[in-house]
Amino acid sequence: MNYSVVDILKIILCFILPPLAVFLDRGCDCTFFLNVILTILCIIPGVIHALIVICS
Repeated sequence: MNYSVVDILKIILCFILPPLAVFLDRGCDCTFFLNVILTILCIIPGVIHALIVICS
């Protein structure tokens, strides 16, 4: 799979601010709100969810 520079920056952003990475990829939908909830509960599930969203 070929990734552009923007995709690589979003993957890096997944580790820093997962909800922002999901927002930049999908916009303001239920995926974004789910990631916010997962990030509030614990950062690790938010990061994993953001990586799944960005890489799919």
